[in-house]
Amino acid sequence: MPLKALIFDVDGTLANTEQGGHLRAFNEAFKLLNMNWHWDNDTYVDLLQVSGGKERIAYYMNNYKPPMERSFNKVDIAKIHQLKTDIFVGYVAQGCVSIRTGVQRLVNEAIECGLRLAIATTTSLQNVEAILVGGGMSSKFEVIGAGDVVKNKKPASDIYQYVLDELKLSASECIVFEDSAVGFASASAIGLKTVVTLSEYTKAFEFDGAMVVIDHLGEIDTPFEIMSGRPSSHSFVNVEYLKELHEQNR
Repeated sequence: MPLKALIFDVDGTLANTEQGGHLRAFNEAFKLLNMNWHWDNDTYVDLLQVSGGKERIAYYMNNYKPPMERSFNKVDIAKIHQLKTDIFVGYVAQGCVSIRTGVQRLVNEAIECGLRLAIATTTSLQNVEAILVGGGMSSKFEVIGAGDVVKNKKPASDIYQYVLDELKLSASECIVFEDSAVGFASASAIGLKTVVTLSEYTKAFEFDGAMVVIDHLGEIDTPFEIMSGRPSSHSFVNVEYLKELHEQNR
């Protein structure tokens, strides 16, 4: 099967969202709500193994036992998360969240070459739309699988299966871009082949079975570094290189 579509994760893959975006927004929300909570980097590395912001808050409550004046139910958690989302969207509008190296170039080239584009993420649709608008890519993705559109979030494969169903394509016709072990497991579970672009919180993980693991997608004047995978004459990820990877991993 020829390559027909590219599917992107968002947080850490499409954009640099974590430390200066989501983490900062969570802590700002806690502060505004007069909650005596603060997530440092080490805590956040652990919490990133849980997909979804609401799920992350619940995990923190259950496993870290933070100070709480009363118990929080699902409605309370949803309200905390919505405030955090509003803060994050504001950060994006202020230009505090940048698109990762090579993403805009590759997205434009893929469209020119007739490849279809989709998103598969656990972050909210509100966040995705803000990032796409900020990055000038709001109309470029045919399918957006985000937030609570599926019951089970990554590492379950539900979100990727949803996107494949919407595209009406098989796993063998697509390439996925991920940055995390959780996302890689989600894609791999249904046979999707993955290009891993390491991000600030995922450099320590192993990605056995990925087509290639690189530091970023690269630009003509900013070559990528291959961390794992076959050596290549390419110095940045373009459609030609992706078709080569796709052929090698059939």
